[in-house]
Amino acid sequence: MVACAFLWSTGGLFIKLIDWNPFWISGLRSLIAGVFLFSLIRTVRLQWSWPLLGAALANALCMILFVVSNKYTTSANAIVIQYWAPVATALWAVLFLKEKVHAEQLVALVATLAGLALLFADKLGGGEFWGNLMALGSGLAFSLMFLFTRLQKHGEGAALQSLMLSHVVCAVASLSVAAFQPPPQVTLTSGLSILALGVGQIGLAAVFFSYGIRRVSAVTANLLSVIEPLFNPVWVFLVVGEAPSAYTFAGGALILVSVTVAGVVGARRAKTATA
Repeated sequence: MVACAFLWSTGGLFIKLIDWNPFWISGLRSLIAGVFLFSLIRTVRLQWSWPLLGAALANALCMILFVVSNKYTTSANAIVIQYWAPVATALWAVLFLKEKVHAEQLVALVATLAGLALLFADKLGGGEFWGNLMALGSGLAFSLMFLFTRLQKHGEGAALQSLMLSHVVCAVASLSVAAFQPPPQVTLTSGLSILALGVGQIGLAAVFFSYGIRRVSAVTANLLSVIEPLFNPVWVFLVVGEAPSAYTFAGGALILVSVTVAGVVGARRAKTATA
């Protein structure tokens, strides 16, 4: 999961380096990732189930919204807002898996909402507001992907199957929209960047994710993935020079710290309960 999160963290940088319509980026990224994964597995044997379909649709929506949000708001905002997902994951577990809600989860929820309020207060109107809103939706879809994928933990290869299916859905949906947009102008930078996105950032990352998600809880997987929002804006700042605002630092700190603390407390409780 750590290796997966590190690869995910390069997404904001490569998306910023490609001056294309976001639907061309999300569509071609998933197309390349799908071909890459198929070349590794050499076969696709889908074991159809509602969790499989749910994970595929949720991940496809997450990928599309994340790419679009990166084009309308800062990379730091896009990734930090997306990381309200662990709180949402905990809520789904309470609502649908009948798990008990704990005090640290409620504190994390309040802190996350406060952090989101700060991030949205940075720009109350214009494109950046809508970019932030799309990032919020991406986080919601991200949390559902974790939930549905975790429900497949006993199926060998099921997680990778759902990820492959999600790339098919994302590629078809995105390229259908992109077909009505001007064709992308391929340069050396954009060409290498879209290959890096497809092969590394989500292709190879999917292999690591499918292995790790079957061996840790959904919330723990989300917490390990916090590596992504920590490094994502760093790569963008170093290469592109896009600096996060004070609101992003404050709101992001609230979200990441509260989510991390809640995960650590929950992990200790689980360890004590099984001791």
